Amino acid sequence: MSELSLKALAGYKSFKGPVLTVIMDGIGIGPKNASDGVAMAYTPVLDELLAGELVASLKAHGTAVGLPTDGDMGNSEVGHNALGAGRIFSQGAKLVNNALDSGTIYQGKSWLAIQERVKRGGTLHFIGLVSDGNVHSHIGQLNHMLEQCGKEGFEKVRVHGLLDGRDVSPKSALQFFEPLEIKLAELSTDGRDYCVASGGGRMIVTMDRYEADWRIVEKGWQAHVLGEGRRFSSACKAIQSYYDEDPNCTDQYMDSFVIERDGMAVGTIEDGDAVILFNFRGDRSIEISRAFDDEQFSVFDRVRRPDVFYAGLMQYDGDAQIPAHYLVEPPVIDNTLGEYLCAEGVTTYAIAETQKFGHVTYFWNGNKSGYLDESLEKYVEIESDKITFDLRPWMKAAEITDQLIAAIESGRYKNIRVNYANGDMVGHTGVEVSVRVAVETVDLMLRRLMPVLQKAEGVAVITADHGNADCMWTEKDGKRTAMVAHTRNPVPFIVKNFSKSNTFALQNTDGAGLANVAATVLNLLGYEAPADFEDSLLRIVGI
Repeated sequence: MSELSLKALAGYKSFKGPVLTVIMDGIGIGPKNASDGVAMAYTPVLDELLAGELVASLKAHGTAVGLPTDGDMGNSEVGHNALGAGRIFSQGAKLVNNALDSGTIYQGKSWLAIQERVKRGGTLHFIGLVSDGNVHSHIGQLNHMLEQCGKEGFEKVRVHGLLDGRDVSPKSALQFFEPLEIKLAELSTDGRDYCVASGGGRMIVTMDRYEADWRIVEKGWQAHVLGEGRRFSSACKAIQSYYDEDPNCTDQYMDSFVIERDGMAVGTIEDGDAVILFNFRGDRSIEISRAFDDEQFSVFDRVRRPDVFYAGLMQYDGDAQIPAHYLVEPPVIDNTLGEYLCAEGVTTYAIAETQKFGHVTYFWNGNKSGYLDESLEKYVEIESDKITFDLRPWMKAAEITDQLIAAIESGRYKNIRVNYANGDMVGHTGVEVSVRVAVETVDLMLRRLMPVLQKAEGVAVITADHGNADCMWTEKDGKRTAMVAHTRNPVPFIVKNFSKSNTFALQNTDGAGLANVAATVLNLLGYEAPADFEDSLLRIVGI
């Protein structure tokens, strides 16, 4: 990092205030009708900012953020990667698809180690999200690996399937589990025994993130490893039973279940087995990986830790080496915006609440844990509420803004970034009134911030990592269905210049995406962007 350097931007006049990047997580540009939670919210400050001169829209999905196709919705991880890297890198799903298509995934050390376990009589267990949401996982990738298991003659395979209902429709689990159980039955020939062993909804079973609630991971451990949970004869019967018992039950919050045969759980995880976590996204994969990998583990009582070979589909944290073994190499993201600024001695402040803290640090910095340079940077995490966010849609925005204002007024930081999680986390609940309150909360925070930044003579860059709140429901045949997934809508890009030193104009906005923001921030800080960065969206007038 010390070898990196930047050139001064010609014609730039320095100013005393900071450059503040505001990520309005999940706030995209929607259809501006009754389904659009952003349009339906009262947002006078955002409306005024959007009426300014330095305003554009950015692509935040598909190929613009490194995903395989423009049909793929964006997410916070790839969005923050693009924002912080200034370039577009092939991301999780695309990397995995490439490895599957080429067959290299089955030639690596981890797959060979799995083969050895299976040859010695071990069971191969797959744990992960069963849907085609393509944010955390894709069922097509699981099917590819299941078929490979059949080709290689693996005798016993178990799937511990988590229900989505978040990146896909809220009650769509049977669309994925019915064909999955059919496929597993078809593969159960010539002495093979393949079936679903356990499952549950992603928001209460296994897939916690940022250590928000380890009880979620413990519940998954009990179902997947110990075989503890409500018993059913098949996954589809479990799902349908929960639907029948509670018509308001949605997939992401469905209780855990365990599949039994002859009165016994069919798929407890035992010594000598192998386990693949088939999610490719990292944030909700780290904690369950630690539960399997960590010898010294005291967060909850595992009861027993089976001697298994555990591998992630990818490595979810490169610096912490979580997990130790993985099937597909992660994208190498180097020379990020943060690394360049540290090399130039620029002070940085980053703040978010727990749900998005990893995004403004780890993902922003190219999937690197911790500080890039602790002497120049300060990262602040505000602990998120342990409650469903529709019940508290303001989340920790006020507490974040309190500390953010203090950081601006201190004058110690030239580069500041903040993530407000409200639009995304509340958008995922699908509760309309809460979504509107969430968006209005972010607007209120902008109302607090802009006068402080104006007094400091700084510049604001306001954008989002992807959409969500901008579509609260879809309608078909007169029936509305809650839309709790991300959208493929563009996101706003706003520059509010209080610096009194430079006059800027927009450029390069046609087809621009999130990766263009890093070069723009560098220009605002007085530097030319590196040649391999996506183009800046601003130019200095008169140069």
